[in-house]
Amino acid sequence: MTALSSEMGINIKKEICFRIFKVLKLLFYLIIMIWTEIKYKKSEVDQAGDILVSENPSLTEIDRAITILDNWRSSHSFPLHVFKVRLKRVSKEVDPDALVVQRLKRTPAIIRKLEREQTKHMNLSQMQDIGGCRAVLSNVNLVRQLCEEYYEKGKHCDLKHEFKKKKDYITNPKPDGYRSIHLIYKYDSDKKSKKYNGLLIEIQIRSKLQHLWATAVETVGHFTNQALKSNEGDKDWIDFFKLISSFFANMEGTYIVPDTPENEFELYTKVKELSKKLQVIQKIRSWSSLLKLLEDKKKFSAAFYLLDLNIDTKQLAITSFERNEEEAANRAYSEAEKKTRDEKLNKDIVLVEADTTKELKKAYPNYFLNTNEFIFILQKYLDNPPKPTL
Repeated sequence: MTALSSEMGINIKKEICFRIFKVLKLLFYLIIMIWTEIKYKKSEVDQAGDILVSENPSLTEIDRAITILDNWRSSHSFPLHVFKVRLKRVSKEVDPDALVVQRLKRTPAIIRKLEREQTKHMNLSQMQDIGGCRAVLSNVNLVRQLCEEYYEKGKHCDLKHEFKKKKDYITNPKPDGYRSIHLIYKYDSDKKSKKYNGLLIEIQIRSKLQHLWATAVETVGHFTNQALKSNEGDKDWIDFFKLISSFFANMEGTYIVPDTPENEFELYTKVKELSKKLQVIQKIRSWSSLLKLLEDKKKFSAAFYLLDLNIDTKQLAITSFERNEEEAANRAYSEAEKKTRDEKLNKDIVLVEADTTKELKKAYPNYFLNTNEFIFILQKYLDNPPKPTL
């Protein structure tokens, strides 16, 4: 046996031992973890949602409504974790480079959604994306493969939970340019965890290009103080991202955004005009250079990360929590949001789960103001115009 083959054998054994250790550690944490349980009836949850969007609620009503909302949101943690573990496993089978993370929806985002959906009479207990996990795959073909084979009654679909709805924003892009596939499930178990039955979980599956677009929208939204993600704000920025989304769709060979040019040269011309007018590349690069990162001492087996981005000071604070600290992580999330509300701070806060900080930064580059890949693709596009067609 050569020295090289001997070294390879040792490395393989180390990798196997490391994987076994990770599995055993996860099983240990799942056994000792205390998951948040639902404390309130759905009628109380819905009433809390109504109070949060009412015109003149009292401070007492608001405090109780937030308490109920915090518990309702945190109670999604266990079913969300169940869906995320499977999503990671099957995503890696389709694409070894797949990126999978999960998050609990931010309170301001929940309230804004309730306000937008008031005309549709959507109740808080019916909100489908309070708990959400996301897979980012290398290309759109792998996105389709994952959905078809592992979620849409394909040969590998072993999900026992109730499938509720599919939203295909790749075939039918949103008017603002958003493209992805959303799958909604209702948690359904006959085991000890049946106390979580009925909770809705959203799975997002998107390509890397679609992810770059979405995180660029959020980054610009942060620093222009506009809800671009909700298609609200300056028309030029909204139009710019619609056009760029169609350019990305052309790259992927999928459907373009409604009301954007089908002619590629016309599309390019409009992108170039708005890029110059808005100074897109210069502005995004300048924002990225301003970030100040405050990271706590990373815990050995960190699984949850509280991201606290102060828009005004360009400061990102990261607090990590171990797998068995899920309850403490949710409590810190609620307290940070309360402080932001009470002190009227211009912050964006979210609690996410990721296996490594490397995955964290790839999945949420908007919090780290990392839009390098988006800028690289945009610059290359602007430098290489398509040929005009008659």
